[in-house]
Amino acid sequence: MHVSRPDLVPDASLERSEMEALQREIADAAVFEDDLAFDPAVLGDPLAASSSDGDPPVVAGVDQSFLTNEAGDQDRALSAVVAVQGGEVIERVHAVTSLEIPYIPGLLSFREGAPILDALEELSVEPDLLLFDGSGRIHFRQAGIATHMGVVLDAPSIGVAKSLLCGSPREDLEDLPEGTRVGIEANSRVDVEDGTLIGYAVQTRQYDSPDRYINPLCVSPGHRVGPETAADVALALSSSYKLPDPVRLADSYADEAKRGLEE
Repeated sequence: MHVSRPDLVPDASLERSEMEALQREIADAAVFEDDLAFDPAVLGDPLAASSSDGDPPVVAGVDQSFLTNEAGDQDRALSAVVAVQGGEVIERVHAVTSLEIPYIPGLLSFREGAPILDALEELSVEPDLLLFDGSGRIHFRQAGIATHMGVVLDAPSIGVAKSLLCGSPREDLEDLPEGTRVGIEANSRVDVEDGTLIGYAVQTRQYDSPDRYINPLCVSPGHRVGPETAADVALALSSSYKLPDPVRLADSYADEAKRGLEE
């Protein structure tokens, strides 16, 4: 994949105020509605109509693992990308890149964005959709890592986070039935009008037990995808696990590649 907006590539050398200003520019450039080359309904039915070029859409999951130095500090990111088409893995790539700054809530893309772009450059296929382990529009400045990468690449993207960074659920999220979605709306912590729908809490899996429950995923549009479609995709691609398959496979591959480097 190639960068479409080099002016918006994350730069870890910026001051915090400059990073936040860049995120606001990214949010202004983002499209939080559907602009896809395929019908998202095909993701839940491999036999349904396929993408515009006649083949099933390619969905790439993106996740990271981290390598430590002799002092035990994380100093490198291993960015893993797994491309899936019609339910089958068609390509796996990864890249190892030095980390330049520590983790700062709300500024994840400036720590992990460059490593992710390095890994995506290794792909020989062109994904129709990117799924990131992280936030999209559910972000203080509407520019989580899925939005940042989506805009930089001008690629449809979705953020799938395990916890809620900001915003307010419209209903209680405890012990939701499988398949439930609850809207997440902007509050005073988000740079958009209060009440704006910025994503969904999506219950992809649930225990069949009254004694324990699985928390929902926080799914939000990154770029060129609307909130409803983002939620639909998360449900359609979650087969037997909580995480959508492309992200789960990327997570597993990141761990596998990391073990290979450490051995």
